[in-house]
Parts: sequence; structure tokens; C-alpha cells
Amino acid sequence: MERKWWHNKTAYQIYPKSFMDSNGDGIGDIKGIISKLDYLKNLGIDILWLSPIYKSPLADQGYDISDYYDIDPRFGTMEDLDELIAKGKERGIGIVMDLVVNHCSDEHEWFKKACEDPDGPYGQFFYIVDHKEGQPLPCNWRSYFGGSCWEKLPGHDDKLYLHSFHKKQPDLNWENPILRKEIYKMINWWLDKGIAGFRIDAIINIKKKLPFSDYPVDREDGLSSIENMLKDATGIGEFLGEMARETFHKYDAFSVGEVFNEKDSELPLFIGEGGYFSSMFDFSTTNLGLGSEGWYAAKEITANDYRDAIFAAHKRIEGIGYLSNIIENHDEPRGVSRYIKAEDLSDHSKKALAGIYFLLPGIPFIYQGQEIGMENLSKIESLDQLDDCANTQLYNNAIDAGLTEKDALNVLKKHSRDNARTPFQWSAEQYAGFSNTEPWLLVNPNYKTINLESQKKDSDSVFNFYKDLIALRKDPKYSDIFVYGEFTPMHTDIDNLICYKRTGDKTIIVYVNYQSKDIDVKLDSPIKDVILSNCDVISYNSNILHLHGYDLIVCEI
Repeated sequence: MERKWWHNKTAYQIYPKSFMDSNGDGIGDIKGIISKLDYLKNLGIDILWLSPIYKSPLADQGYDISDYYDIDPRFGTMEDLDELIAKGKERGIGIVMDLVVNHCSDEHEWFKKACEDPDGPYGQFFYIVDHKEGQPLPCNWRSYFGGSCWEKLPGHDDKLYLHSFHKKQPDLNWENPILRKEIYKMINWWLDKGIAGFRIDAIINIKKKLPFSDYPVDREDGLSSIENMLKDATGIGEFLGEMARETFHKYDAFSVGEVFNEKDSELPLFIGEGGYFSSMFDFSTTNLGLGSEGWYAAKEITANDYRDAIFAAHKRIEGIGYLSNIIENHDEPRGVSRYIKAEDLSDHSKKALAGIYFLLPGIPFIYQGQEIGMENLSKIESLDQLDDCANTQLYNNAIDAGLTEKDALNVLKKHSRDNARTPFQWSAEQYAGFSNTEPWLLVNPNYKTINLESQKKDSDSVFNFYKDLIALRKDPKYSDIFVYGEFTPMHTDIDNLICYKRTGDKTIIVYVNYQSKDIDVKLDSPIKDVILSNCDVISYNSNILHLHGYDLIVCEI
């Protein structure tokens, strides 16, 4: 595998609206991020991915972009961003922007011009079709946020436009080469500004199965998940290959794709040498426990479920390329609340989960607040407390299935995206030190016990354990093994044990007893040195390693 500059990096995702408010309006901003660059440098961060800060009406929190070349004033100015890029470089931190090009905002100039003249050149930037009242829709695809993907074109009762997500996010027509050139021009404009690269949003959605047609109905609304269409669509490589050649490859830029439904045969094209992207996120655990009914019926995730998913994902891409490893992001609930049983949630178990994902092959991504073990909201009393546009569908699906209002709110407590979007908990001060005024979204009530200020002072905290993980991965003695070493799953016949080997010029084994019950593990080779652990006391001899509940041992043999 050709070695690239991003292989040994640690990445951090910032959700700007909730990271740090510098001007007292209750909304996080770019100057707030600048004020925390030294914190991120001290943590060990090399790559900083910003969720969208472009001009936007924020119907979907910035993933509805009205101007790709400007910064939303709620977050600051382009001068602020230039300062962030420059000061990031001074600290060895590269800024990665969010690239959202499956759709734009209905307030973007392109869509406004399409509404003025649907048959003109900008009408071809979108999927706009003729439709008369009473006629069947062009297809029965359901949008991700519920309801049909089709909406009346403003000002035209006889036309519809396609939106895979929110109705204020019209899909861009990638079949149009003129549109693609506009997108590539915009990407290169940003790379010329000196950013390190892009995280690419919802990129699989850019290729539709045409002509439009129905898929089997999968809910009582008479619609079909849009994912059924995506599984059937082919030919996306033509678009992605062209984009990579025209943009990322020219700059040796880092690019990480939000990729779903890719086929095994396509993996070398996506992340192999000279692939479309530098990396793509491992979403193998994202839908664990989810059945066809919806999130209200999701089942508890077991240790074996989690282990089998991540092991299969990494064996699948072995020798091909690099995954980017996560336990959470802005679109997921908090990882510690999802992958650890509620009765087992503690600093000890949080460290175990951190060690499992962080030392796998690939690039570790930390989502803001993850490094202090931030959790899901402990209580949600009404929909009005929340903000995310996807909450209504989650809630209504639960009510339609017969759940009580209280139980439907508990579904949101477990699965709402707002769980990850509550303000960063900097301190035990009012509003968690995020702002000096009431924030745009409620602060998690547990901020007085879970916050950075207290954890920085505690050598045994989750925060300091993340610092240790980052330092271990960068340690010259071990870096080559963790970055490029062979990956071998071990002891998969033992329930609730997550164990794997990393091999290079040394051999390192990661053992995690992912349950509350103690177990003994037979050692294949004697332990030479314990290089990282979340345990106060480690008990082993030449044959047996004794692990208490949620013990993690990283050892050289």
C-alpha cells in the first residue's frame, strides 16, 4: 500500500453550532473554534472536520446550502475561516470542510433560477418533471425524513422536483455535465484556499436509477425506502472517478466518503490506490439492531453483534485501503449510550469502547464531546425541547405503531440526532461553559458531572485515556504497527470478548472483556509488556489473563 500523509493522523469532527460560542448569541461559531485550537492540539488532533458552515437557512442544520462560496453569518465570516485555516496550519492541524453536493438548498441561486424557468439551463440542474393533479407520482420513493420524495415546484402547479432528504433540499442532477463542472470548480476553489480536504456527504445518492420507477411498498404509507432504489442504481463510478481526477487527486487532498451500499467489487475503486476517496467511514455498526419496522423496534446491541460487525468490515477491506473508524457522529446518538448497556455505563466501560475502535486499522475519528464520554440526553419531556427535522418521523412512526407518547419520546432519547448535537460540556458553569446565554439547543443536564474542566484534572478520566490512546498510536515504537500492521481477529468463539492482534515488527494484542462478568482468557503467548490498560490491577501469568468486567488490556507479546 502506498503510504499517504493522512494515514497516521487522528481526526476530530466539530459540529460548529454546538462547539463553542464566542459572541454570546447561544450559537457556536468559527471564532469559538479558533479559541480552542490549543486544546485540540494538546489532545493530539491533526485533522479537523467542520460540519457545514456555509450560508444556509438551516432547515437541516447547514446540510442545505444556499451559497457554497460564503459563510453563514451565524458562524462568522470568510475572514474568520481564513484565520482558522492559518492558525490550524501553525499547529499542524488541517481543516476539512463538509462537501454536500447531492443536494443544495431551495434558497440557492440555482434553484431560484430553475423555478423562474424550469425549461431553461438551471432547470437541468435538478430533477424536475411534468405532473398533473390526480396523476400517479413519477415513483414511490420515500424521503429520508418521511413522505414522498416529490414536491410541487414553487410557482408551478404542473411540475414536481425530487428531494431525497428535506423538501428544502432539492437533489442536484449529476447526469448534467454542466452541473458537475460547476461543482468541481467550487471544490477546487476551496482547495486553493488551503484546506486539507473534504468529508463527502451522502455521496452514494448522487446516482439515481433512471427512468424513475416504483419499488415494493414497505410501509403503510404506500411508499418505498429510497435505499431500495440506491441498491439498484449502477454507474456511480463515472461521476466519482471524474470528481477525483478533477479535484482531490490534483491537490493530494484528504477525502473521506459517507458511503453506503457499496459492493465488494467496488471497494478498490472507492478506497484502493488511486481510488475515488482517501478513505470512507466504517458504518458497519450503524444499523445494528434495526429491523424493517423502524427505530422504535430496535433491539439491544450485544457485544458479539458489535465485534462481528467491525471485524467483518476490516477483513473485507484488508489489503485494499483505509477505513475511517467512528463510534458516533452528528447523525448518530452518542456511542457510549448506544453500544454500552445502560446498567454498565461508566468511565471504565467508556474507555473499553474507546480502545476497541481506536486501535483498529484505519483513521480514528473523534466526534466532539466523545473524548469526555458525553452521553445521550437523560430525559426528553416533549418534542419542543428538540430541534432535528428527523425527529417528527421517528416520533410519528412510534405513535403509529401503537406506542404511548412517553414511549415514543423514549425512542427519541435513544435515537434522536439531537443527542449528539447538544452543546459541548466544557465546565460545570452555567450552560456548560459553552456560552454565557441560553444555547440554541438544550444542554445535557449531566454537564455538572461530565465536563472537560473536571476531567483534565483527573489523570484517570475518559479524556486523559483518549490522550493516551492518541499518544500510543503516534508513539514511534508502535505507530507503524497500529497504522500499517496486519489485523487478525482472535477468540471469536468466546462470547463478549473482543480481541484482535496487530502485527508488524512487533506483535500487539488488544483484549477487551465487553461485559460486566469476569472471564479468564487462555494466552497464546506470554505477555511481554502491557502498553495500555483501563485497569487498576492487571492479573495474568504465562497461561491465563484474568479480565474483570469491561477491562481493556493492550499488550505486546
